Amino acid sequence: MLNNPICRILGIKYPLIQAPMNWINNAEMVAAVSNAGALGVLGPNAGPKEIDGRRVPTEERISIELSRVRRLTSAPVGINIFSDHDEATRAYAMKTIAASKANNVNIYCLVGTFDDVIYKAIKEAGGIIVHRELTPTPASVRMAEEHGADIIVATGTDEGGVIPSGCMGTFTIVPAIVDAVKSVPVMAAGGINDIRGVRAAFALGAQGVYVGTRFIASTECPAAQNVKDMIVAGSGEELIAVTPNERSLPTPAAIGYNRRMLAGEPAEAIHKEIMAKGGLGPAMLHGDVNKGIISVNTGISTIRSIKPVAEIVDELMADFRSSSR
Repeated sequence: MLNNPICRILGIKYPLIQAPMNWINNAEMVAAVSNAGALGVLGPNAGPKEIDGRRVPTEERISIELSRVRRLTSAPVGINIFSDHDEATRAYAMKTIAASKANNVNIYCLVGTFDDVIYKAIKEAGGIIVHRELTPTPASVRMAEEHGADIIVATGTDEGGVIPSGCMGTFTIVPAIVDAVKSVPVMAAGGINDIRGVRAAFALGAQGVYVGTRFIASTECPAAQNVKDMIVAGSGEELIAVTPNERSLPTPAAIGYNRRMLAGEPAEAIHKEIMAKGGLGPAMLHGDVNKGIISVNTGISTIRSIKPVAEIVDELMADFRSSSR
């Protein structure tokens, strides 16, 4: 194991976490990441949606998929939990914590704002907290650190998924968050797809990287093949906004949302429609670009091939391989 705080805290070989990526996530990809020495993280929409015609509740799907992960790897894995002080979100978090304990998973990647109820439940379960604010600020990460966050993720506007509301890209938010915390290690997120991004993150003071988009273009990722092909052929210059906090490759659906946003339609109404139609599921999981958006980071021009997860981890962690032997 490297002499690195991320590796020590998580019990992993390399200071790399695979972002949950919501819909485009399953046991095979998560296990492959962990088996390669990084930390695979299971997302909230992984697992079977139906069994014998019966709709499977989210918490049951998570339990089923965690069991599958554990059959594929004994290495550390993580689970994603949303955190926003909503009672329904808290109830789901408690079920997720219970399912995680039952499957020997104790690393929780929280996305959202600090919630003392969820924090307390995780700590009482002996869990490790990786805290990622959607819009990180020095004040918010200091609060998370004071209440027991073990690792902080600094996310810049270069990322895919929900874009931070602020204007700070990865290059500026990382040193700001590194300087704000007292002792917990910080990981960089947003636009990191190759070894150059990893090196830049460490130069800015990060102790690890949190990567999503690069893993979409992997053989194990359940994303639709046409989506992977679009990423490999694409460029950040092509990305268009569908709301102020969401962007997409120019699918027919995304172009329509973009036009409506520019015409002045409220962003909340557009976002609600995207979610009502399945969020990232229609296009990214099922390949229907007429119905959905393809959310990726701004650095996709550095992704030019679809590779096995193990090769991607090796490439991202090339500077650390010799020292970990």
